Amino acid sequence: MIRVLLVEDQTLVREGLETLLNLAKDIRVVAHAADGEDALAHMRQHRPDVVLLDVRMPKMSGIDVLRGMNDLKDSPPVILLTTFDDDSALLEGIRLGAKGYLLKDVSLDRLTNAIRLVAGGGTMFSPVITERLVRGIHQARLPADSGYDQETLTGREAEILRLMTGGYSNREIATALNLSEGTVKNHVSNILSKLGVRDRTRAVLKAIEKSII
Repeated sequence: MIRVLLVEDQTLVREGLETLLNLAKDIRVVAHAADGEDALAHMRQHRPDVVLLDVRMPKMSGIDVLRGMNDLKDSPPVILLTTFDDDSALLEGIRLGAKGYLLKDVSLDRLTNAIRLVAGGGTMFSPVITERLVRGIHQARLPADSGYDQETLTGREAEILRLMTGGYSNREIATALNLSEGTVKNHVSNILSKLGVRDRTRAVLKAIEKSII
């Protein structure tokens, strides 16, 4: 069962999403919050598997919540929700570690599939990163990492990196390439090291910035 924390300040939207999500056999909303401060408290208390986080809220925005999550020991993966096609918020959210981004008019099937994908270690950025966002990535500097050492990726690593940009989890990549999951994890670790980044999302951003993919 995938345990979800729903963070949404509009009561009608929050209750509607909760009702719909609880129709899925493998997903349960274990807590909900109307603002960012409550969201951080619920993360500590309930330790959800996935957080659905509204971008625009009173007290603390969704972006502020992502910043606050840096203080959590084990941060759950976050999917940002918004009514706006807001590239600046999306880019900042990715920088801060968000694993997905969806507009609130998304279908229930796509929303539940996104939750399952992110809960399994994947991301939801391949269909969302538009030409405008890619331009924004090229124009904006990425957060400081250990640097890009220009070390060349192997053919297998490049292949795995392309699948990472599609949001595939290690298990799905292993299945697609007929490898063991442990082997894929080792390749991913090498990719992060060569790109000088801390996580998969930053690896994708760095690959786009450096025109590796």
